[in-house]
Amino acid sequence: MSIQAQVALRSKKLGVLIRDARLTAHKSIPESAALIGVDSSLWESWEEGLTAPSLPELELLAYSLQKPLEQFWGKVAKSSEASGMDKMNLPAWIGIRQRLVGARLRQLRENSGTSLNEFSDKTRIPNSDLESYEMGEKPVPLPELEALLGFIGGQIEAFFDKTGMIGKWMEQQKTVQDFLQLPSELQGFITKPVNRPYLELALKLSNMSTEKLRSIAEDLLEITF
Repeated sequence: MSIQAQVALRSKKLGVLIRDARLTAHKSIPESAALIGVDSSLWESWEEGLTAPSLPELELLAYSLQKPLEQFWGKVAKSSEASGMDKMNLPAWIGIRQRLVGARLRQLRENSGTSLNEFSDKTRIPNSDLESYEMGEKPVPLPELEALLGFIGGQIEAFFDKTGMIGKWMEQQKTVQDFLQLPSELQGFITKPVNRPYLELALKLSNMSTEKLRSIAEDLLEITF
């Protein structure tokens, strides 16, 4: 295959991947082009494979769409894969979550020793609405839920999804944020494959009891001296 043919083929593949990145970022062509300061017509020519961005342009494109640069050397279009949201029965999921929120609210109210009538008197929310909230029959508007928790001393974080797909996603986001808050030296150490044995050792040590760690330390001191 000639160089020209290779370039044309790569441009077509890159165009597909650029379009895929834009679609999975839920951006229009004008929005995406504006993010990196190029004309919509140029972006369209990239997606069509008629022209191709330079490496600096591609780096800026990846950054603006929050996609890993390596994605543009991939072979699978992410938008062609069914997302977790696509697989979910969203109305059913919301219904389940509402029942869980209601059950948690009822538990906190009962633990506080507050009757439903007292709760209604304190919050000025009709008794029938409160009962529907607790049964999961009616969604609790967030401002009302926060106001209700203010009377019984609950925390909104206790109502967050913890074990479902969204809960796992939230935990991943927290992990990423925690990692980004580490000093750059530690980030570099963690991401180097050669340091993985040290990280695995640290994980094992963190799971040991205080007594076991003390025993290991004493053994090391005996060896040293």
